Amino acid sequence: MTLYRTVLAEGLRQDLAAFLHHWLLAEQWPVLRRLVSPYIREVWEDAFPELPRTAPADTTAA
Repeated sequence: MTLYRTVLAEGLRQDLAAFLHHWLLAEQWPVLRRLVSPYIREVWEDAFPELPRTAPADTTAA
């Protein structure tokens, strides 16, 4: 998760291709989107419509 967060925030184009995997990014996006800045979140969600724009509701709370 830390690697993905760092690459999303600071990575160069070649870092994105080298370190990010499409399905893992999409799978982990609901958590990752809360760990990056609003600007980064908006850029990625605009570029990739398959990334959900909202995190699922927390079902662990009673």
